[in-house]
Amino acid sequence: MKNKINGWLIIDKPLNMGSTHVVSRLKRLLHPERIGHAGTLDPLATGVLPIALGSATKTIPFVMDGKKTYVFEVSWGAQTETDDREGAVLFTSSLRPSREDVEKIIPAFTGTILQTPPTYSALKVNGKRAYALARKGQEVSLSARSVQIDSLRILSHTNEASVFEVVCGKGTYIRSLGREMGKKLGCYGFISSLRRTKCGPFDIKNTILLEKFEKEVYNGSDLNLISVLTALDDILVLAVDRKDLKALAHGQAIGIDSFSSVQKERLSRLPLQSVVGLTFESQLIALAKYEGVNLKPFRVFVD
Repeated sequence: MKNKINGWLIIDKPLNMGSTHVVSRLKRLLHPERIGHAGTLDPLATGVLPIALGSATKTIPFVMDGKKTYVFEVSWGAQTETDDREGAVLFTSSLRPSREDVEKIIPAFTGTILQTPPTYSALKVNGKRAYALARKGQEVSLSARSVQIDSLRILSHTNEASVFEVVCGKGTYIRSLGREMGKKLGCYGFISSLRRTKCGPFDIKNTILLEKFEKEVYNGSDLNLISVLTALDDILVLAVDRKDLKALAHGQAIGIDSFSSVQKERLSRLPLQSVVGLTFESQLIALAKYEGVNLKPFRVFVD
């Protein structure tokens, strides 16, 4: 029997386990009505993996669109076919960059940049996953895309590798970042470790190890899920009365006249079609678009 569990569970993803495997284990353990994850991590990556349960799955896009922070290591002197330590080596170099060399190229990798995704990625090419085609030895051509790098800094440096922290936007591939930095330095490079420390509103301090969580559930401990509302930190959230609750439950728009003057003032500052969260008794009940004189729901969380 499926359980009505609603909220966010933030797993510190283990090494050598895919994101979908984590979801599968939690699905078997909790039997939720719905489950999903925000922001895929490669098996070789660890760190913040937000798991949405129940109605939280409807807020996944807001977490996916949020900023992400990673700490990663680039090993210098080789390029691999997967852009990480798992792949076969394609090119090598005896050159090794100094810290000053690396510092000089950082401006070229901050701001809005063009980035070509890794050949071994989940992107689709003619309906097929790029990694599946690459594993069959087929040629894969992926177009460069624009991504946002808010900050990139060196945390430590040795002759063989550098450790960085990056804050970036949606769609950024850290493996591509390491590869392109290596090319820019003329020495090649690949990702040798990768840890996500923040994903949207969720921080590494919010995480729990998968095995620890499973053990606590088996021992009958409370789930201690994070509120669905947490995913909406960057949008306006307003409380509605019971009359509006009934209208929203039927997918009907509600007028803004029932809100207080303070709430209407906050709404008036928003551009038309902005997303607004609506709550009743502190529970998220709908996401709506602001249309000037009313709020039109496009996702409803109540039956």
